[in-house]
Amino acid sequence: MAGPDVILNECFARDGLQNEPDFVATDTKVALIDRFTALGFRRIEASSYSNPKVVPQFADASEVLARIRRGPGVFYKGTCANLRSVERANADADAGRGPNEISLLASASEAHSQKNLRSSKAEQWQRIAEMADAAGGRYRIVGSLSVVFGCPFEGRVDEAAVIADCTRFAELGISHVSLGDTTGMATPPAVARLFRQLAAELPGLTAIAHFHDSRGSGIANCIAALEAGCRHFDCSFGGVGGHPAKIRYGGGHTGNVATEDLANLLEAMGLNTGLDLDALLDTAAFCEEALGRSLHGKTSRSGLSPLIPRATSA
Repeated sequence: MAGPDVILNECFARDGLQNEPDFVATDTKVALIDRFTALGFRRIEASSYSNPKVVPQFADASEVLARIRRGPGVFYKGTCANLRSVERANADADAGRGPNEISLLASASEAHSQKNLRSSKAEQWQRIAEMADAAGGRYRIVGSLSVVFGCPFEGRVDEAAVIADCTRFAELGISHVSLGDTTGMATPPAVARLFRQLAAELPGLTAIAHFHDSRGSGIANCIAALEAGCRHFDCSFGGVGGHPAKIRYGGGHTGNVATEDLANLLEAMGLNTGLDLDALLDTAAFCEEALGRSLHGKTSRSGLSPLIPRATSA
């Protein structure tokens, strides 16, 4: 059977939950990730090895990763902010219960690096080199680059600086890079230009589109990236997530692109997401139940497009 035309990375259990002020029970996190696996996701953000004092939501990272039911060929990602977090991931991986993918964080702007990572860009790149070395080949590493299309502190970000940062990742042997529109400043023309430039200058790089829907442009930016050749997209059920609960910037809602809306649109365009569409909206409802409130996915209310050719489970 042919693989999916596009790869969606479900971010609800990590990037989504980091924004929640109340601790989500470990049993619930495990149940969420198991549902995402059953739904057919090839990549799932499972947890974060951030300092629990800074992001207490993930104090149970090791337990979550030990308890999930893993699917064949599925990447379960643990986010790592510093060398200590990589060491914690290594301990879990060596015990046979850790992630098989980790992400290392950088910012495209100096001011955002100072604010979000508490280090200069130069200092953070030194840390990333140390973390990549410490990983010791245990994982697929994803470079996660923030504020690619605009910084809430500096404004416009130079495309040349973004290309240089992606080149640094590639020089460290990191072939997957998530390009983050951290506070929803991207526009489709800027997205298309950057993704085409990356494909031309770094053909071995797998660029991952990570857009926030802060200003209602997230889906449009995904399609611009798609038309420029991108096939990997980050998303989160209900559009939840965006930044840690204690970090406030961006002037309002900074959530991710809603998984159910993106999957619906891509399938209506004739692209195979590899997801079980009959279970998609049930999973969206389970995510709302897990957080105890209605979320931002529109397809959860309107239903899947009738233009999607799909088998039903009746």
